[in-house]
Amino acid sequence: MGLSMTLPQIRIRAAQLLWFLCVVFALFLALGALTFALSANDANGLVSFVRDVAGWVDLGVFSRDNGIKEFTGDNADVKNALFNWGIGAIFWLLLGRILDRVVRG
Repeated sequence: MGLSMTLPQIRIRAAQLLWFLCVVFALFLALGALTFALSANDANGLVSFVRDVAGWVDLGVFSRDNGIKEFTGDNADVKNALFNWGIGAIFWLLLGRILDRVVRG
């Protein structure tokens, strides 16, 4: 019994891996936005980690500081995080599905 895989099996595994990574990126953005919505303690290590990763996977385009839409006034941080990181999460999910379909062939 060998561990060799056929090309279609490799393509399926690669597509699954790409989809999984995109879902994880979307999850970090959603959780990061949730930490702002719930006014989580940013001194907490886990909250800080989630926000840092979300800031990395937003690619600068969906940044909560300088993203697609910038809110001002009351609760601007929460609105910016929910809107921009929410759009970013949707982007990663769409990209993941597209990549999954393309790689599978």
